[in-house]
Amino acid sequence: MIDPASDYVFDAVKIVSTRQGTEERTPKTDEDWNRIRIGAVTLAEGVYLLKIPRPFAPEGDLNNSAGPDASELSPAQIKAKLDADPVLWNAKIEALRNVGLEVLEIVKKRKVDELWDAGDNLDRACESCHIDYWYPGDKAILQKLDRGIQERYEQSQREKAGRGR
Repeated sequence: MIDPASDYVFDAVKIVSTRQGTEERTPKTDEDWNRIRIGAVTLAEGVYLLKIPRPFAPEGDLNNSAGPDASELSPAQIKAKLDADPVLWNAKIEALRNVGLEVLEIVKKRKVDELWDAGDNLDRACESCHIDYWYPGDKAILQKLDRGIQERYEQSQREKAGRGR
């Protein structure tokens, strides 16, 4: 549910290279903006389903977590991390929800230029959670990503204050 909804935001603005050159694609029609709104609402509301305790995968499904170079944590490992720090889990959920709410505000104003940053914020929120709860990767990567998210948030707050919001 979250992944397909995020594509509505990720695909809202992009630069595509063709044989004729580069082309910037942005929302232009009411239908385009409505698709982005649906994605934002689904993100903002759907992410709260992650707060409901339940298995992360069907019984016996180990994802890609087997072997010495596993690319994913097992459902049991993910659950153990969540149980060890539920506050962090909920913070990751709120970060993603906040991006959904941010996109809803952008859609209301139809601010194409702000969609670029929103896509970046969405990517950061998703990857910040995935690094901690899905990929077995290095904790230092997560810390760097979290610092980047915090710096980006602080910058956006300064910019908003500068615009008199």
